[in-house]
Amino acid sequence: MSHATTHANVPAGGSKRTACLLSLYLVAVVACASAQAESTTPGINTIVARMAQARAENRARLRPYTVTRDYKLFGKERTKNKAQVIADVSFVPPDSKQYAIEQTHGAGLGERIVRRMLDSETEVAKDYRLTDFSTDNYEFRLAGQEKVGGYDCHVLEVLPKRKEKNLLRGRIWVDAASYLLHRVEGEPAKGPSWWLRDVRIVLVYSNVEGMWLQTASESTAKVRILGQHTMESRDVNYEIGGLAAAGSSPLTSVSRNAPARSVRKREGIF
Repeated sequence: MSHATTHANVPAGGSKRTACLLSLYLVAVVACASAQAESTTPGINTIVARMAQARAENRARLRPYTVTRDYKLFGKERTKNKAQVIADVSFVPPDSKQYAIEQTHGAGLGERIVRRMLDSETEVAKDYRLTDFSTDNYEFRLAGQEKVGGYDCHVLEVLPKRKEKNLLRGRIWVDAASYLLHRVEGEPAKGPSWWLRDVRIVLVYSNVEGMWLQTASESTAKVRILGQHTMESRDVNYEIGGLAAAGSSPLTSVSRNAPARSVRKREGIF
């Protein structure tokens, strides 16, 4: 009597069909999960509309403040700064901005660059709509989702509708919950001057006493004849309604734990 085991009830090739069905099932499960994840991500029009609403609500919360800002200029080597400039910037809603240079150390180029930056900032404040991340100024494309500082963000590609030096071509990181900006990276739609090439700008935003403000920046450019330079800025102290508040940390980790710097003097408001 033969002891060979027979499989009369299992058709030939049954194991292959089972494996195939299992693979199809797994593909369907993965596709379903992917579709559900995509359905939770708003479309680009919804994101842009919620951004506009969040900006409007933030503008309504703005109060007068004075921020002490620390600027540092670096050459090609980042081990030691070539210049440091301390400036006070005062803002009165909705569109008044003034600044004063408080201290300058090192190369005179540092103060000249800072004055040019602050002149542009005060001019832009007169009408935020001209540089706002809105459909009047930009086309938007959804580029994905990423975390910034532990916050889930929508990543949007921004394409300027006009060639202007105050509009940026690059990417923005929009908080998935509040729809406020966390980060901006890009290059000017139009070169700021003949002296500067390959300009790259990074802007960082964070909460300051209930107001969502730009609190740090980094601008890198090749200066003709002088080579590559980088200007970093960070807000180190705020005075809001007579109360002092600690500013932000550098670009790598925006927080409220930076050491406070008292604002001691007011000279030469421009």
